Amino acid sequence: MELLNDMALFVEVAHARSFRGAADVTGVPNSTLSRRIGALEKAIGLRLLHRTTRKVELTEAGQVYYQRCRRIVDEARIAHEQLGEMLAQPSGVLRASLPVDFATIYMAPLVAEFARRYPGIAFDFDLTPRRVDLVSEPFDVAIRMGELPDSNLIARLLARLSVQAYASPGYLKVAGEPTHPSDLSQHECLGFAKAATWELHRGTESVQVEVGGRFLVNSVGMFRRLATLDLGVVLLPVEIVAEDVAAGRLQRILTDWEGKSTPVYALTETRLLPAKVQRFIEFLQERLGQRETSALA
Repeated sequence: MELLNDMALFVEVAHARSFRGAADVTGVPNSTLSRRIGALEKAIGLRLLHRTTRKVELTEAGQVYYQRCRRIVDEARIAHEQLGEMLAQPSGVLRASLPVDFATIYMAPLVAEFARRYPGIAFDFDLTPRRVDLVSEPFDVAIRMGELPDSNLIARLLARLSVQAYASPGYLKVAGEPTHPSDLSQHECLGFAKAATWELHRGTESVQVEVGGRFLVNSVGMFRRLATLDLGVVLLPVEIVAEDVAAGRLQRILTDWEGKSTPVYALTETRLLPAKVQRFIEFLQERLGQRETSALA
């Protein structure tokens, strides 16, 4: 049991990259942490940490040991949770990587509801467009939109978002309103690439059209905003533009047509999840699934 406790302390030090940070998390004094990790290194016979006055770095052996220990400690913690009341009222810090615009526009109200439901959970969110490494980085779960590349991660489908075409009344007044998807090739279209292919569907009919524009933007929130400023057409999930449509800043065009639905996934390294992560994923499946149904109705 002492070895498992020392492994858990090592995991916290390695995650925080400092004894002070680990002491704040565990409540164990710096001096005790240093002594326990030193004893662990002596028992193993290998140096696990490089210690400096400013920070702690993992040695090569420490990196290998950290990856193994983190899984062992996580599984031990999960086993403890499953035998206790934490399954009913999960607690701890939920570390999640979220796509920037989807999180701020779409997920924020859901997170607020989830936080009220589970007051024992604290949140550490990293909003980033990059694909984080769930093996080497300290995230419990990553939420991602769009089709996924092949990997060893566990992907759970949360929803498929209905996608439609929109433009501002001001833009349509100047450029005219397209009546068929093929007309989009003559319009300013906003998206992630200057030239791209948009695919739209109407029943069993499908049309692919080459679109382009002057703006190359890597932010959904940015090109959504540009669309409200009369600068072009966007193809976005319904909920992303709901406020702008309600306020009259955008209106749906090509109303008989829809774009290819956008899948939303929760990614984890393992199927064996702590209660806080399991509840978060179940909650998002419930809420996003409801929104998907209402959007398609």
